[in-house]
Amino acid sequence: MRLTAHGIIQAEEAGRAILYTLNREHLAVPALEALASMQTELKRRLSTEIGGWSLQPNHVSIFGSAARGDGDTSSDIDLFVVRSTGVDEEDPVWREQLARLASNTFSWTGNHLAVSEVDTDELRRLGQESPSVVEDLREDSITLAGGDVNLELNGTQ
Repeated sequence: MRLTAHGIIQAEEAGRAILYTLNREHLAVPALEALASMQTELKRRLSTEIGGWSLQPNHVSIFGSAARGDGDTSSDIDLFVVRSTGVDEEDPVWREQLARLASNTFSWTGNHLAVSEVDTDELRRLGQESPSVVEDLREDSITLAGGDVNLELNGTQ
């Protein structure tokens, strides 16, 4: 095992078993911990940026491979955004917020942001029609801002 050969992992025989432990003194451990927490850091950065928007959404969640943690370098980061009914889809401030978030997401990750955006009225319709994006949201969405979108999709809010 290469990690053992480099001293990052320590192996100790215990009868017929081998016990492996992380050598927290190794210089590479902080970098490995940072890599292991990338998904958490992405969610934190997205939530922080969205929290600073002047036009707040009713809901934002991450879903798909980014939520499941099984994406790769070619995967989009899927974001579901519910715009308040009073905010026009083409509002320049709204569009700039989304564009800045997409740009920052690419800078942070190297992955493109794919935004599925609806207003509150469209959200109710989606819950009734249940297209594939709704199933994805029900299965693996992680809320970044606002309430639980599944309550609205299920008509319980």
